[in-house]
Amino acid sequence: MAELEERLSRPRDVLVDDLRKLDGDLLVLGAGGKLGPSLVRLALRGVAAAGTGARVIAVSRFSEPGLADALRGEGADVVEADIADDAALAALPQAANVVFLVGAKFGTSGREHATWATNTYLPGRVAQRFAGARLVALSTGNVYPLVPVASGGCVEQTPVAPVGEYAMSCLGRERIFTHFALHGDTPLALVRLNYAVEMRYGVLVDLARAVLAGEPIDLTMGHANIVWQGYANEVTLRALHHAATPPFVLNLTGPELVSVRQVATAIGARLGREPVLTGTEAPTALLSNAALCHQLFGYPDTSLGELVDQTAGWVADGLPLLGKPTGFQRRDGKF
Repeated sequence: MAELEERLSRPRDVLVDDLRKLDGDLLVLGAGGKLGPSLVRLALRGVAAAGTGARVIAVSRFSEPGLADALRGEGADVVEADIADDAALAALPQAANVVFLVGAKFGTSGREHATWATNTYLPGRVAQRFAGARLVALSTGNVYPLVPVASGGCVEQTPVAPVGEYAMSCLGRERIFTHFALHGDTPLALVRLNYAVEMRYGVLVDLARAVLAGEPIDLTMGHANIVWQGYANEVTLRALHHAATPPFVLNLTGPELVSVRQVATAIGARLGREPVLTGTEAPTALLSNAALCHQLFGYPDTSLGELVDQTAGWVADGLPLLGKPTGFQRRDGKF
């Protein structure tokens, strides 16, 4: 576990250089979520290497026991707060750079009102609170429509067409942030991520668990995008330098078109199990083209083959998992 955390938070020289050019402190909202802890640790190590003395302020309700103390012990300024509360949001320290990681996805069916409150209403309040700061907001490739597999995926200029209320609320997040960015002269970057993976969570974990358990894998959503979470965290931080008005929009994912059939077969070979494959690949899928990201920030430093092998080994060894399936197979947008 410690080795994985170290790897996720190991800053590359390009990140250190960018953090060295950044003025002011860094505030991370949603620091206790899936990406938050490793992003905070990456920022801490990057700032230390850059020698700027900037504070990294980690804000979350911190429902995971011990996480707040762990980040505090590693040098973060920890604020335990529910920013949905007006007083808690107003009391947050000011910062020149803000990364917004807050979002609701899982269990949103039946609780659509709460999903919209978190994904659309709260961003407006955050944008008002930090008007004028440099802001990066994490979004999702779910704002795009399903597109032909042969198309190469949606680019940033592809017209959005979200499927389902979760995706619609995420587009709402983008629209509300954009509104306040334009009216408050707040430089903004919107990062459309899909799907971040590491050994405890992600599309590859979902497939490895199914293969190991002998559960059927539906091939209808036959292709996907994935990206190493360490790279996703790095790009999210480096995107602060690209925040602008009008907002800078960026697709963040890996360079490969990932075949679910091929990856499940590769995982099966690693685990000594024959995957149970059902259905037939549809001609469309939720796919993003991240050519702009790779042009600006380079390619991920961890290959698809490495991720497949290491994830299969992790699951086979019974090591800890986050227990949050991605739902990448859903074509109706219901999570």
